Amino acid sequence: MSHHKTSKEHLISDQLNAAIVGVLNNQRIQDEIIKQAAQDVAFSTAIEQVDKVREFIGNPGSILGSALTKHGEIAEQVEVGIRNANAALNQQNMTATFEGIGRTAPADYSVDGVFVQSKFINGVNNNLDHVLKHMDKYSDFGRDGSFYHIPKDTYQTIEKIRLGLPVDDLSEKSKAAILNKIQEIERNTGKPFEQVVKPGISDYSDVQQGKVVETLDKHEQKLKQENEELKEKIENEHKPSWGGAAQAAVIAGVVGGTISLGVSLYGKYKQGKNPFKGEFSQEDWKEVGITTAKGAGGGAIAGGAIYLLTNNAALPAPFAGAIVSAAKGISSLMADYKSGKITFEEFTDLGLMVCAESAIVGLATAAGQTLIPIPILGAVIGSLAGKILAEFSLGKGKDIAERMRKDMVDYMRKIDDSYCEIIIKIDKEFDRLGKLTEAAFDLKRNSDLVFASANLARAYGVAEKNIISSSSELDNFMLG
Repeated sequence: MSHHKTSKEHLISDQLNAAIVGVLNNQRIQDEIIKQAAQDVAFSTAIEQVDKVREFIGNPGSILGSALTKHGEIAEQVEVGIRNANAALNQQNMTATFEGIGRTAPADYSVDGVFVQSKFINGVNNNLDHVLKHMDKYSDFGRDGSFYHIPKDTYQTIEKIRLGLPVDDLSEKSKAAILNKIQEIERNTGKPFEQVVKPGISDYSDVQQGKVVETLDKHEQKLKQENEELKEKIENEHKPSWGGAAQAAVIAGVVGGTISLGVSLYGKYKQGKNPFKGEFSQEDWKEVGITTAKGAGGGAIAGGAIYLLTNNAALPAPFAGAIVSAAKGISSLMADYKSGKITFEEFTDLGLMVCAESAIVGLATAAGQTLIPIPILGAVIGSLAGKILAEFSLGKGKDIAERMRKDMVDYMRKIDDSYCEIIIKIDKEFDRLGKLTEAAFDLKRNSDLVFASANLARAYGVAEKNIISSSSELDNFMLG
């Protein structure tokens, strides 16, 4: 075997393996598009939550309390709105709500179904006083799982005091009073302080009327930054990886026969047997993976059955997948032809083999149950492969079509008239598909193909366990 022939064999193998890689790439890209779109929706939903808070503070007349106490209800809105915005951004359930709670009820809102009372009072001592007064008024609150939110900075100060750390602007007397109130809260509830009183999202100053707009702006900027990070993470997760390459290799191994069809045809071609000129015996076809259907008689095979028996369907929409694969392969061959690596004749011969699988799937689409005698099977496949090759060979389509026409005329002179009629019939049916790229993406044509070929296989006695009759079964087979 010469080095040149080995190179050509690699060319075919590369193009056919590109089909599987292409499928995986398409799945990866499609998955990224879906996830990026979902993240865009999540971000939009998050911003809607912030806008609800903006709308609330934009109408100060409807906020409860005086100018000095309106921040209490503002704190509640910010807590619920920003908490839900963060959940939405991370595509989690938004569980903070005012629903089912009156404006003067013991609770201000609920989080994860748990009642929460918000106490935003100036000064640590005063804040704890208000918690204790609320607990006196509502004997179950803080004891039944419900809890209090206080300003985040206030809670941080309390933590420092409990740890004995220095706290600016607080006397030892004030610290002692605060510790006493913490102990009183624990006595009243029988629970640790941190279970009854928790930090809110906001500092005390964040929710004041003069600052809350700036606070919301900061939250929105943070949401935008986190969204960009999440989108970048999605992008990175969908970049080509060694893991993806390994997956492609595994699937290529599982599919086996499908990937080797073009290489097998080329192997026979090197032995002096042109598969497209009636030079293959029934045994030759069997060796490249195409077995005659039982009961077809006289060494014939039905168009629809070829699809099933060769397992030439890498996608639930097989014709679409085959056409996409052919386009990828031909594009690469065209680059080799233009760079002078292969001649026009080699380009055409290799192109026919790259397109053979596409032609077989297309044959099932066009010919249906027409019985194709083994002696002309190669000519039929070659004719259809030539049409696919010509359609995708930019600038060379006419040259290829003319060569195919001459080859077919020469071949037709050598065969029986009845065989000529079959070839002409299938050729016309295939032509009715029109532009192959459009026919390939006719979803009904693609889905009907699986159903029709399965029924045909049953008619020929193919064992039920060997029949793929649905897209899900096809996916399971292809992904092993």
